[in-house]
This record gives sequence, structure tokens and C-alpha cells, in this order.
Amino acid sequence: MPFVKPVPGPLYETRPRHAGVLLHITSLPGPYGIGDLGKEARDFADFLSAAGASLWQILPLGPTGYGNSPYAAHSSFAGNELLLSPELLAGEGFLTDRELRELAERFGTGDGAPADRQRVDYGQVRAEKLPRLKKAARRFLNAPMPRPGNSPDFLGPAGGREGERDAFKRFCEAQAFWLEDYALFQVLHEEYGDARWHTVWDRDLATRDPQALEKIKAERAPEILEWKALQYFFERQWRALTDYVHALGIRIIGDIPIFVAPDSADSWTHRNLFRTGSDGTYSVVSGVPPDYFSPSGQLWGNPVYDWEKMKAAGYRWWIDRIRRLLSQVDLFRIDHFRGFDAYWAVPAGNPTAEEGTWEQGPGEDFFRALTNELGELPVLAEDLGFMTEGVRRLRDSQGFPGMKVCQFGFEGLKDGILDSRHLFLPHNYGYPWVAYSGTHDNDTTAGWYEALGDADKKTVADYFNCLPVAVEVVWAMIRSIMASHAQYAIFPIQDLLGLGSGARMNTPATCGSENWSWRLGDITEDPARRFAALVSLYGR
Repeated sequence: MPFVKPVPGPLYETRPRHAGVLLHITSLPGPYGIGDLGKEARDFADFLSAAGASLWQILPLGPTGYGNSPYAAHSSFAGNELLLSPELLAGEGFLTDRELRELAERFGTGDGAPADRQRVDYGQVRAEKLPRLKKAARRFLNAPMPRPGNSPDFLGPAGGREGERDAFKRFCEAQAFWLEDYALFQVLHEEYGDARWHTVWDRDLATRDPQALEKIKAERAPEILEWKALQYFFERQWRALTDYVHALGIRIIGDIPIFVAPDSADSWTHRNLFRTGSDGTYSVVSGVPPDYFSPSGQLWGNPVYDWEKMKAAGYRWWIDRIRRLLSQVDLFRIDHFRGFDAYWAVPAGNPTAEEGTWEQGPGEDFFRALTNELGELPVLAEDLGFMTEGVRRLRDSQGFPGMKVCQFGFEGLKDGILDSRHLFLPHNYGYPWVAYSGTHDNDTTAGWYEALGDADKKTVADYFNCLPVAVEVVWAMIRSIMASHAQYAIFPIQDLLGLGSGARMNTPATCGSENWSWRLGDITEDPARRFAALVSLYGR
């Protein structure tokens, strides 16, 4: 091979590279049954700072419905009320210390009452925590029962706190484009004991008959106002947390599902933007064909957008949705990015996602409309699964980094034989990819490794040049990803702690109490020191 003279250039690489940790708010520890936006969130931010991480990735923040998935929320705009910190509300005088103690005792976390806090029991959290949050909202509002003729928008004196009434009113006015319908949706959800507006609710309410809506708004004005107050609480607590995180030099990566839940305020309020049959029910639903996660595909069941109507409306709903998200996070991951190029449409009523068709998405026209109004988008594209040249072109035309999941780099192992050309192996990562050891949908790296056969375990350990022991493989994988050229290197907190399959966040194509319920226990300083050393060593 002839000698090639080096081309003169800069001595150092100037492109920035970053490291971060994935942990959703629900997984934080704490005494009230579910992670929240209070002290433990700040403690975790301190841990990230000590670890040298500059990114905290979370999952979607919306209020979860059936199955508790953050990717199937009751709203694309609202925050999950269950994430509110009772302690912060008590600090403002909206809950009492006694009420905090009683709530903690309900979850077996009161004084001297040790309990297994490694799982969220969503049913219990809704039954115990939500009524107390509503009590705090009523105290904040201090609104009497409305007399006949009172406006549904009546605002009480807000507990006499100077400026709070005006701040709350400004919030309601600024967010009215989604808040009005969301608050009413939640009231109706409780009224019917089910959010499936298209099958359970009274027809006049399901079809949004104007007279029926005005009547229910007048009748249920105090409850509607409570839900608005809870969203105001969320807005303030989230702002306070992000201010704290930003002060530590950490940016937050949010997440946006491409689709909305069928039982959501979005689909109820904007039914005309989805593909429906002559009777108004969904004609096709979303999913993916058979893939790595499921041999029968994944039948998500979300309504599918009518992209022609979306385009005719200037993509306004999407622009509003992303503007709202950008007011909460610094960057965001688009889940199932490939659906903007083409999406898998399954006839409504099919039992699995195996039978469907690929249909054309909005493509570059959609992102052109977004950037014209919102400017350059700080997007990370989840481009996993079945990829086509069209998806790659769409991703690259927008300059969005795609994803690499290191565990997938070994999916082709057979009798210990590794394909070194696999693009998900760290030595093949380029810039500006987003590299993960695994995501919320993967097993933890320790659990994944333990499930391999002996020959494959040896191959993985040989690749990372480490002992064939799970904890050693985990940190060797972290080190290898850190050393790669990927712009972003992000790791689930479970991997930093070397946790096994019992700490898995979600198993796709399943719906059970184990999904989305894992919670973090105590963390020692050692993983922070070890992570910080790698951040320093590899200039992240």
C-alpha cells in the first residue's frame, strides 16, 4: 500500500461531544409512591453534576392513561399531575405536614416503616395522591361553589397570595388553546370512569356537541378549575426544577411520541385531523411490523394522522405541540421518527400488527413548516427498526442525529461469531450520532449480557477486552461508547449501577405492572466518580 502524506489540519477535534444519563421522573425515589419534581429530582441533578454529565434524558411528561405508558398520554401538552411534589406544595401552605405524613404512611414510607419502593403502583398513587393534590388545588383557588350565573372561568382569591391570582389567570389565558379542553376531558374521564371517549361517553359529549359542552362546563366549573390549577402547579414546579438543573450546566433531553393516544384530549378535541371512517371511528391504527422486539409486530393502536388535513391546516397542531415542548426542555427525541417518511397502518380491529401497509408520511414539507415558524429544531431522531433510504434522506436533510444502541451491535452473533462491520458497534460510530448502551425499551446491559449463551458472552467480553463478568462488561461498554466519535453518549442509570433485568423499565409489545414502574434506590458516590473519570478522559 503506497504511503499517503497526511493532510495538514487542526491538532485537536473541535466538534463538541457530550455524555448524559437516562432516568424518567417516575423512577426517582421518594416517600409518596412515585418520583416527583421535588427534592429527589434535585438530588439526582446533583448526582449528574458530580458524574460530569451534561445531559439528563427523560421520557414524555404527559399524564399517563391505561397501561401507564408515557407514550400514551391523556394529552400531548399537559404535565403528569402525579409527578407533583407534595412537599413543595406543603412548603407553599397548600398541604399540611400532617397530610404529608399520612400520605407517606399510605405507601409504607412513614417514619420507621421500611418498604419496598422499587415499583410504582399507579392505581394506588392515583387513589391516594391525586385526591390530596386536588385538595391543594382547592386551597390555592379558595373558590366558593359557583352560584347560578357564575362564569366557569371564575377565579377565587387564590388563598390571598399577592400576585398568584394574576399569575394563574395569565397561565390559563396563555395555555387556553389546550388547557380548556384538557381540563374538561379529565373531568369527563372521571365522570365515566374511562377515558375512551369514542366508545364509553355520551354521544353528544363524544362528538363535542356545542350545547352539551357548554352545559357540562357550567355544571362542572369548580372541577375544571381544579385541573387547571394542577397544571399551573406543574408549570411552576417544572420551571423551578429546570432552573436548578440549568444552573448546574446540565441540559434536559425531552421526548415526543409521534402518535397520540386514542383515549386522549388530543384525539377527542381534534378528531378531524385523524383518519376515520364514515361513522367517525378510526379506520386505521398505528403499529410496526414484526421486528427485533416482537415477532408479531407491535400493535400500538394509536389513531393515524390525516396528513392532508394536517397540511391544509398549516401543521398548526404540530407546531403548537413542539413549541410547548421546547418551552420545557432543551433538546428532544422524536420517537418513531421513521413514521414521518412512511408509517405502518393497520386496519382497525386487527388483533396484531402483522397485516398492514406502509403509507407515505409528510416528509420534508412537514419539517420545513416547523422550522419556518420555530427555527432550527434541536431534535434527536429515533431511527431504530426497519430503515429505508427514504428515512435516512429525511433524517440527514434536517441534520438530525440518529441513534445507535450498542446492545444491537451484537444481535447477529451466532456461535460467538461477531460481524465487525455492524454499524451499532462503537468502533463504527460517526459524528453526530446519539449512542446508547440501551434505551428504556431494552433490558439493562447486565441483564442482556446474563441472558447470552456462553460463546456469545465470551465474544462480547473479548470485544470489550474485559473479564466475562456482567458488571465488567457494563462498564467496558460504557467506556467504549464514551471513546467513540458519537456526539452524544447516553446511558440508562440502571447501567451505571450495574443492575440486572429486574430493573428493566419496559418490555415492548407487553402490557403489565412491571412496565414503567421501576424506581431508583440509594446511589453511592462510586458510579459518579467512575463516570466522571470517563467524561474527563474522553473529553465529553
